[in-house]
Order: sequence, then structure tokens, then C-alpha cells
Amino acid sequence: MNSIKKLFSAAFKLLMLAASDKTRIRYLRKLGVQIGENCRVRTMKFSTEPYLIEIGDHVAIAANTELITHDGATWCFDKELGGGVFGKIKIGNNVFIGVNCIILSHTTIGDNCIVGAGSVVRGNFPENSVIRGNPAQIVAKTGIQRMLFRQNPDLLKTDNLTARQKDEMVKKHFSEKET
Repeated sequence: MNSIKKLFSAAFKLLMLAASDKTRIRYLRKLGVQIGENCRVRTMKFSTEPYLIEIGDHVAIAANTELITHDGATWCFDKELGGGVFGKIKIGNNVFIGVNCIILSHTTIGDNCIVGAGSVVRGNFPENSVIRGNPAQIVAKTGIQRMLFRQNPDLLKTDNLTARQKDEMVKKHFSEKET
């Protein structure tokens, strides 16, 4: 029976990943995740204690990012400790978290932060930080990152375009660069 439940849970998570952000966020809120307005959540890898996770407004969490609210290593000491270590995760407003990140318990990410793809994040990170690595560290302020984005010749204005229009623009941009 337990394997049927696991199979159903895995299938449901895949279905949720195919759903809209609005549907996915509504489901995560029912699980107890506190999620602000205007968010994009492209993962279903929320810990077994989703009620310990708080996400601010205008936050984007990319695919395969995992939020973990407990330390399972206490298993090694079950006879002595008889429990687990749990901690909250708090993500501020206007934050971008890249693909394949791991956000560990006891983590606070301030407002206006960028977390680079593949980062393993634990601790307190102040607002306006660019964070990346394993272990994650502050590598810059977001103002510097904004300037670098503005100067990047591959910055394309794709907001408010359909997927098809965006793809046409990107293909044209890179075909012109090859000539």
C-alpha cells in the first residue's frame, strides 16, 4: 500500500509541475507554504514541513530547486537524540532562485536577491545580494548585476512576447551574431 501511495504522490507532483503557476501555488498554500503575490514557482520539491517555508512577493523559483526544512543526519544518532533538527526558510520579496538550487533549513534570503543556479544555500543573506556556489556566498550586490545585465549584448527585450515571438527573436539574434 505504501508504494502505491508513493507512486500516486509522484504522479501528482508531475501533474502539478505541468499545471499553471496559479494552480501550483494554490496547492502549495494548502500544504502550508506561505507564498506572496506575483510569484513563479517551477518546482514541487518542498520539504516534509512545508509550513516552515515563507516566500515573499514577486519571487521566482526555478525548476528542480529543493527547499529542505530538516536535517536528516540525526538519523545516525536516533538512539541518542530520538528526533530531528528543524528550521524555517524565509525568502524575501523580489528574489530570483536559479535552477537546481538547494535551500536548507535555517536560511533567510533578503529582499532583492539573486541566487545562482546550482547553489547550496544555508544561513542569512542580506538584501540586494547576488548569491552563488556550494556553499553559497555573496559574490556581488544586485546593483552591479543589473549593470552587467544592461551591458550584456545578449540582453533581449522579450517581456510581453508570446513564446513563438520570443523564440523568433532569440533565433534571429544568434543567427545574426554568427555572420
